[in-house]
Amino acid sequence: MNISLVGLLALLVISSGFFINDAFAEVSENSAYLLEGSGFAVTEELIRISEIDIGLSSHQQSGSSIDFLIEDGFITLDNEDFVLSELEGKFLREGRYIRINGNIESSVGFDTSISFFGRLVEESKDAAIYGFTGRITTSDNSYKIIYTSKLSQLTKVIETTETSLEDEMLVIHILPGSSTQGIASSYIESGETRDPRLDTNPLRLGYFSQDRITIEPGTTVTFVNDDDVSHSIESGKENYNDRHNPYTPDGRISTAEILPGESLDITFDEAGFYRLYDPEYPWMEIVAYSFPDVDRLILGTTKNQQGN
Repeated sequence: MNISLVGLLALLVISSGFFINDAFAEVSENSAYLLEGSGFAVTEELIRISEIDIGLSSHQQSGSSIDFLIEDGFITLDNEDFVLSELEGKFLREGRYIRINGNIESSVGFDTSISFFGRLVEESKDAAIYGFTGRITTSDNSYKIIYTSKLSQLTKVIETTETSLEDEMLVIHILPGSSTQGIASSYIESGETRDPRLDTNPLRLGYFSQDRITIEPGTTVTFVNDDDVSHSIESGKENYNDRHNPYTPDGRISTAEILPGESLDITFDEAGFYRLYDPEYPWMEIVAYSFPDVDRLILGTTKNQQGN
């Protein structure tokens, strides 16, 4: 083979490796992530719609791999929900691959096993897209799954201290006009946060000054209503296939009304994964992860107090 051709091939191989490495998803230790996606579950006889929506926390890195625990969420087959029971996973090759294995449980109590393997497709500064293949095995069928999913990291853990109450509180503003839902041009840019600890992405569109947070148990979050109508905050489970009733309350958080210009405090005393929304304006939503360390998290309770 021509020497110059050999050199060109070697250069292409080296260059390809460089660009592939540069495209790895940025995953890190002791962090919280959301994995959200949808696709299809297929057998020889039928094709069913399937969705995945889970929260996970990463452990310490070992070589090029990071183990993670799946803390909360669900997987669906058409209108059937499967809750998580015994799932574990691993980021491989600095985030180039994701592996998830374990058991999920149907609404009627039947155990189901899953085995998913994801490959990084593309990434931006705040999220990465993975293509997943694998299997969902129920008591009467084995489905091959094909997903496209987004992995996004929640904000860094905000550590609480015992120095002062003010240091332990975060402030999230309900932005003016949040009660009006419309086309993309009516969305509100949330880049101007009033609290530098929130590290808001200036490109994110939403209705709160921050819509994804990670905190330690014991942190108080103050919601300030800068809108011209009243709002309230509840926690619940997301109903993906129901546009008219997108959430089912889970009873863990249910606040009083926050009048225009007023505020309300929520203290997250226990660890947990919370989907927060306004029941009157359900497109207004926040994900809060109360996340102490790399140990397994247990969903807990909160205290809600009316502010001024």
